[in-house]
Amino acid sequence: MNIRILLSILTISMLAIACEDTIDVDLKEADPVLVVDAWINDKSEDQIIRLMMSQPYFDQTLPPEVSGATVTVTDNTGKVYNFTEQETGEYVWSPSGADPSFGTIGNEYTLNVQLQDGDSYQSVTTMNRTAQVDSITFTYEEETAFFPESYIAEVWARDPQGEGDSYWIRTYKNGVLLTKPQEINLAFDAAFTEGSSFDGITFIEPIRQGINPLDQDEDDEFLSPYELGDSVYVEIHSISNEAFYFLTEVAIQTDRPGGFGELFAQPLANVPTNIYATENGVKDVVGFFNVAAVSGKGKKLEE
Repeated sequence: MNIRILLSILTISMLAIACEDTIDVDLKEADPVLVVDAWINDKSEDQIIRLMMSQPYFDQTLPPEVSGATVTVTDNTGKVYNFTEQETGEYVWSPSGADPSFGTIGNEYTLNVQLQDGDSYQSVTTMNRTAQVDSITFTYEEETAFFPESYIAEVWARDPQGEGDSYWIRTYKNGVLLTKPQEINLAFDAAFTEGSSFDGITFIEPIRQGINPLDQDEDDEFLSPYELGDSVYVEIHSISNEAFYFLTEVAIQTDRPGGFGELFAQPLANVPTNIYATENGVKDVVGFFNVAAVSGKGKKLEE
């Protein structure tokens, strides 16, 4: 499915729900749970683990941060990475001359979080290999009855031989990360799902074209993903298979169809986590821990 077919489907979906009424729902408040945001990688920059408490579904304020915790990551060789609280709820490890980047591909990492009240939590993951970005290309598409003239970007990368690799392809347009739920671009080997037999080949077209932003104008008409002078930077993050399923579920839970489509949508629920309470932990916990190897490349759209 290329980018224009995807845009057609989104356009039809929006037309189907455009005339429906908004209904306010009174939800019972649940007890807050601990949220651990621990997506770290081997880029030569500060690595941040965030701790906060959950809040009611319709609450539009920022979630309350958790301060005063002890946060460490230890690898299977015994090396300890200490994450120090610098902003409230943000625990940071910074690269240095001895450690210019975090981690080593193939090593196993254990996250330990101990709160001020004595509750403790843990998670284990492995830094997997990643696919290398070969190049980024742009294709010009002429104007049609349904779409304006467009520049469509594609990222070219090949999945390494050996089944079971998962990736999160993260795209920056003019330095801004694409963050819409439908812009979460995931790959299992070179395709979408486990067991697809797309191993050791170039990523399939929908993944290659998943780096295009889905922008609309004030009339809800889709715009060209890129214009002359725009830049695109693409990173391929290695993720665990568990992280692949976690992010897949995040996309499902956050990209709600609304209206009549909700009758057939997956019910709202907390996304499964790979973080668990130790014998000293009593609070429920959500979130995820992943350590990624990253490859990246950028390009500017010029005449």
